[in-house]
Amino acid sequence: MAAANRGRPRDAETTPSADGTPKNGPVLGISAYYHDSAAALVADGTPLAAAQEERFSRRRHDPGFPARAVAYCLRECGLHPDELAAVAFYEDPALKFRRVLATWLATAPHGFPVFRRAFGPWVRRKRRALDDVRAQLGALSNGGPLPPVVAHRHHASHAASAFFPSPFPSAAVLCVDGVGEWATTTLWHGRGTELVPLAELRFPHSLGMLYSAFTYFCGFKVDSGEYKLMGLAPYGRPRYARLIRERLIDLRADGSFRLDLRHFTFQYGLTMTGRSFEELFGGPRRVPEGPLTEREFDLAASVQQVTEEVVRRLARTVLRRTGERRLCLAGGVALNCVANGRLRAETVCDEVWVQPAAGDAGGALGAALAESHGRGAPRAHVRHGTDAMAGSLLGPAFSEREIREFLERGGYPAVRLSERELTDRTADELAAGKVVGWFQGRMEFGPRALGNRSILADPRDPGTQTTLNLKTKFRESFRPFAPAVLAEEAKDWFDLGQESPYMLLTAQVAAARRQAVGPEAEGVTGLELLRVPRSTIPAVTHVDGSARVQTVTSERNPRFHALLTAFRERTGCPVLVNTSFNVRGEPIVCDPAEAYACFMRTRIDLLVLGDFLLEKRNQPTWREEGDWRAAIPMD
Repeated sequence: MAAANRGRPRDAETTPSADGTPKNGPVLGISAYYHDSAAALVADGTPLAAAQEERFSRRRHDPGFPARAVAYCLRECGLHPDELAAVAFYEDPALKFRRVLATWLATAPHGFPVFRRAFGPWVRRKRRALDDVRAQLGALSNGGPLPPVVAHRHHASHAASAFFPSPFPSAAVLCVDGVGEWATTTLWHGRGTELVPLAELRFPHSLGMLYSAFTYFCGFKVDSGEYKLMGLAPYGRPRYARLIRERLIDLRADGSFRLDLRHFTFQYGLTMTGRSFEELFGGPRRVPEGPLTEREFDLAASVQQVTEEVVRRLARTVLRRTGERRLCLAGGVALNCVANGRLRAETVCDEVWVQPAAGDAGGALGAALAESHGRGAPRAHVRHGTDAMAGSLLGPAFSEREIREFLERGGYPAVRLSERELTDRTADELAAGKVVGWFQGRMEFGPRALGNRSILADPRDPGTQTTLNLKTKFRESFRPFAPAVLAEEAKDWFDLGQESPYMLLTAQVAAARRQAVGPEAEGVTGLELLRVPRSTIPAVTHVDGSARVQTVTSERNPRFHALLTAFRERTGCPVLVNTSFNVRGEPIVCDPAEAYACFMRTRIDLLVLGDFLLEKRNQPTWREEGDWRAAIPMD
C-alpha cells in the first residue's frame, strides 16, 4: 500500500484571530454535491447537531447544498454564521476535479460520453464547491461577515468521524468506500486529538466500487442498493467467490488489492459493468424489479464473502501496524454490518466502533471534528468511557406544544398519556400483534432508525416480516429486520461480544433461542428459506441465523429502554422489531406531519407522537390526490 497523504490541503490552514492565536469556537461541517448531503455543528470537539438534507427536502440521498440542514444546525445551537470559527467542507474539490480529469484522459476515447455529460456541472459548480458554500452561507447571513471556509480531504473526514467521537483514547482506524478525491481505502492511527495517516489505496482500485458493481449487476441501484445485496447474500452459496478472486481482484496478504479493470466500466462509462462481466457470470444483468434467481443469490453471497475477507485482512494490517487492539471504522463499506460483525466474531480486534453515519453524510461531521480538534478542542468524553455521539440523536425534536398544535389543526384524535401509561399501553398493543409508529425526541443522524423515528413490532410472530415488508414498508420480501434489545439482556439473546448501539454489527441469535431445523427444510433454497423457522424471534432472525443488533441503554434512550422493559414484563422477551419510519424510496420521517401521513398510508395500527397516542380506527378518512406511491422514486 502507498504511504498516505495528510488529510488537510495546503490552503486550509487554521485561520488566526487578530492577535495571531488560533481562533477556536463552533465549527460547521458540510458535505454536498455528490450524494447524502448533510450538515453538522461541533463545539469544543462535541457534536451538537447534525442532519441529512434529505430529511428536510424529502428527496432521498439529496446531493444539493444542505441549506435546510445548515439552518437547522445553526437554529438548534442558537448561532449566527458570523459566530462560527470556521466552516469545514468534507473533501477537496480541486483535487477531486484533477482525479476526474485524469480518469477521463486515461480512458479516452471510451470516457467521452461521461465527460460530455459531467464536464458542465464540474466546471460550473463542483470544482468551485468552496465558492458555492461561501455564497450559500452569505445568503443565510444576510450579507454579514463570514467565517473561513476550509476543505479537508474526503478520507480524512471519514477518519475523523470514526475516531474522534469514539470512546477510545487511541485506536487503529480503517476507512473504506468507493472513492473520495483519489483514496479508496486508508489506514490511520488515532491518538488523543491526532490522526496519523499510514497507507492508502487509490482509484480505480476500490472495494466499494467492486461491491457496487455487483449491486448494479444484480439489478439494484448503486449508492443505495448495496444493503439489499448484503441482505440477499444469506440466501445463496458463494459459488462465484473463487472466480471473483481469480478474475476480478488480486488480493494480497495485507489486504491491499488491484482490480482487473478489463471487466468493469465504472471508470469511463455510465454503467458499472459491461459485456466482459456478463460473460464471466452467465449472461446480462438482472433487470431492475425483475425476478430474483439463484444466480443473484449466489453472486451476492460470493461478493459478500470476498468483501469480508478484504476487510478482515485490512483490519489485521492496521491493527498490527499501530499495535492497537481497538478498531474504528467509517466510509460506505463500514455500513456492511455483516463484515463488521465478523471482525468481532473472529476476534480480529478486541472492540470495534463504527461511526453511525459512516457514509458521505458523516463526512460533514468528520470535517467539523477535524477542524475543531485541529484548533485545540479536547476529547472530553473519553474520560467517561463513552462515545460523543449522544446516541446519534442529533436531529430536530418537536415539543409537546408543537405536536398538540399539529393534531388540533388536523382534527386528529389523540390521547395524551404519562410516560408510564404510554410505555405500558404501547407494550400491550405490541404484545397483541399491533404495528406501532414510534416518534420521539431528536431525529437520528445516519441511515438507521434507533428508537426515535421507528416502526416497531413483535419479533416473536413469524408473520411479522412479511406483513412489514409487503404491507407496511412496500419493499422486497427478502429484506430482514433488525432487533432492538435491552443492552443488559443482549448476551442472553445474541452472541454479541460488545455493545452495538448503532445497529452496525451482526451476530448470531443465541443458541438458547434457536430452533432446530427439521428434515422438511432440506433442499430448500432461495426465498423459500423465509418459511423455515430458525428461532423464537423469527421476525428478526435472518435465514443464516444472524441478526443486525441494536443494544439499548437507559442512558442513551430512556423512553425506548422503558418501552422494551415494559414489553419484556409482558412477554418475557426484551426484543422488538425496529425498522425505520418510512416506506421504500422515501427518507425517514422528520416531523409530525410526515409521521402521520406514513401512519395513515400504511398498515401501521398505532402512532405514538411524543406523549400522544393515536389509533388508526379513530382517525378521519385519509384522502389525498393521486397515487402517493407513484410520486416516490424506487430506491
